[in-house]
Amino acid sequence: MRLLVVASGLILASLVPALAETVKPPVQLTPHRAVYDLSLLRAGGSNGVENARGRIAMEFGGDACDGYTLKYRQVTILNGSESGPNTMDVQTATYETGDGRSMHFKSTSLRQGLIKDSEVDGDAKISPQGTLNVDLKQPKRAAFEANGETVFPTEHLKRLIEAGRRGDATLSIRVYDGSNKGDKVYDTLGLIGRRIEPGAAQASLEDAVRKDNLATLARWPITISYFEEGKADRMPVYTISFELYENGISRDLKLDYGDFALKGELKSLDVQKPSPCQR
Repeated sequence: MRLLVVASGLILASLVPALAETVKPPVQLTPHRAVYDLSLLRAGGSNGVENARGRIAMEFGGDACDGYTLKYRQVTILNGSESGPNTMDVQTATYETGDGRSMHFKSTSLRQGLIKDSEVDGDAKISPQGTLNVDLKQPKRAAFEANGETVFPTEHLKRLIEAGRRGDATLSIRVYDGSNKGDKVYDTLGLIGRRIEPGAAQASLEDAVRKDNLATLARWPITISYFEEGKADRMPVYTISFELYENGISRDLKLDYGDFALKGELKSLDVQKPSPCQR
């Protein structure tokens, strides 16, 4: 959030009533558990995927005072014309401090029940000067740094919501999430659609959303493309689309891996009690 510094106290006083009507409170993300059923949205490409199913289960908790936690698991079963069923299981756990300056991450990827890539475990920090410092413990001990503004996933989510509130159509920023082998920073381009007002288009929503009464919140259609660092002029590594509520809950997922794409339908949602943290 950028601060407007006004030299004259008289001018500042005259602006207060107008600002009070337009300034939004800080983004407050709601702790929740969500389950999404996956199905094939688009086939094609060289991998021969003909059918797919799976599930995403995630649990998001914490607040800006104590930090944020995320437990995420995605199990996907891909069926090919020649290869038969192929099961992939990705499990991730992260902790991010409330100020968005440090993150611990740990993940495991399995294929057919066997570890595909050895466990990834590490810590990342953003220095006061804005440098990203990563210390990996697994798959092998390594350290690297990257210059240029970089954010972690929860901070990225907050900035998308802030951009939606402002009416911005795009958000371009570098993101580090510790995925794959933990050795990559991604350039991202977020496309933010027109704000969907509270209560609009309720008939098309999943039962899980209507049950937890999100009708009082605005939401935005979001598409985020992830590019290898310095290669934003090429095809993205993958693209994620979803509708993002003002409290950080998402619905209507689309995961595009290039050769194929998956659709995620929200099947269950358990919204936790909001945190009293006002930071």
